[in-house]
Amino acid sequence: MEKPKIVTRFAGLADSRSLDTYLRHDGYQALHKALAMKPAELIELVKASGLRGRGGAGFPTGLKWSFVPKDAPEKYLLCNNDEGEPGTFKDRYILELSPHMLVEGMIISAYAIGAQKAYIYTRCEFYEEIAWMEQAIHEAYRHGYLGANILGSKFSFDLDHYGGAGAYICGEETGLISSLEGKKGQPKLKPPFPALSGYLNKPTVVNNTETLAVIPWIVQHGPEKYRAIGTEKSPGTKLFCISGPVKRPGVYELPLGYPLQKFIEDDAGGLRDGKTLKAVIPGGASAPVLTADEVAKVTLDYESMANAKTMLGSGAVIVIPEGQSMVELLKVTVDFFHHESCGQCTPCREGTGWLSNVMHGIYQRKAKLKDVEKMIAIANNMEGRTICALSDACAMPTRAIATKFGDEIRSYIQRGNHG
Repeated sequence: MEKPKIVTRFAGLADSRSLDTYLRHDGYQALHKALAMKPAELIELVKASGLRGRGGAGFPTGLKWSFVPKDAPEKYLLCNNDEGEPGTFKDRYILELSPHMLVEGMIISAYAIGAQKAYIYTRCEFYEEIAWMEQAIHEAYRHGYLGANILGSKFSFDLDHYGGAGAYICGEETGLISSLEGKKGQPKLKPPFPALSGYLNKPTVVNNTETLAVIPWIVQHGPEKYRAIGTEKSPGTKLFCISGPVKRPGVYELPLGYPLQKFIEDDAGGLRDGKTLKAVIPGGASAPVLTADEVAKVTLDYESMANAKTMLGSGAVIVIPEGQSMVELLKVTVDFFHHESCGQCTPCREGTGWLSNVMHGIYQRKAKLKDVEKMIAIANNMEGRTICALSDACAMPTRAIATKFGDEIRSYIQRGNHG
């Protein structure tokens, strides 16, 4: 299967983050093309490409843009560069390769929806990436790609950066908006949706870093060429992070629909040190786990993952070898989500805490065998009952591990020691 390079086309180039390098490889040519189009035409172009949000939910990007009222006098575009999903490190890689991809993508996207101001919301721990990104913003201003009357057009656009404080919950779009407004980072009830009332109660679009970075390529090369990659319902390429005991961990750009087993064995080189595969988390810590047998049957696209009752999510593939305790893995997972819950919704605040308490009891072998079923019951009562999906993000992997590896957990409880 051919593996075209869209987001990773700058990999291996000397000084790839500079404006000079970007311009030598057709940088900002898509912006010239976009500014010659009507905003509505750009929205239809992105719709036609089939691009789906790369932050995890996979919602159609052009459709999301079309919800913004055309006659609203003040609109905002926000880039979600928080990247807090465990196992995920793709968005920071984009900034390492070429932050100008993101800058150009945001200018084009803002022009399409009619926003004259945008913010990039970034994890504050991304120290180097923040410096690279801010350098790119300064370069863009100096060369007329940002500011008033961009490239001699009537479109003016300002771009700024905001550093988050490392809260997982601010990766949720309304939690991000709350934080950007200077409030506690808590999700908001929907409706109203951000497209109608978001940042400062104005129409707002929140897109993921990878989503925005691919926009210039789509505008430059056309939606048909983008749709020719991937699958009918999941077109294009996606960045996948792979971690765990594989020979070549890292970030890979693959066409959607690529076989998961082939990715692990061929691209990532398979498991090292003679280890064998036990399970895989295919889309970050919130995605339900797949057994080794299931891995051989799925492809890396939204539909295949949904059919396997898991998620493509952020594209973070976490490889789990035989010998890894699923008890320990589940304990770490529920502890993370309990710690990151904002506490606003009772099913999440209390449910993640209960799961954490039960798992600590199991880990210390102070639990009863029926506690495995108790965890599944708690997870069932958490899912779909909160403002945002953090409760679901804890419930879904809990239920999957407790169901698929329930015998291992019960055996662990019965052994009575840590051997």
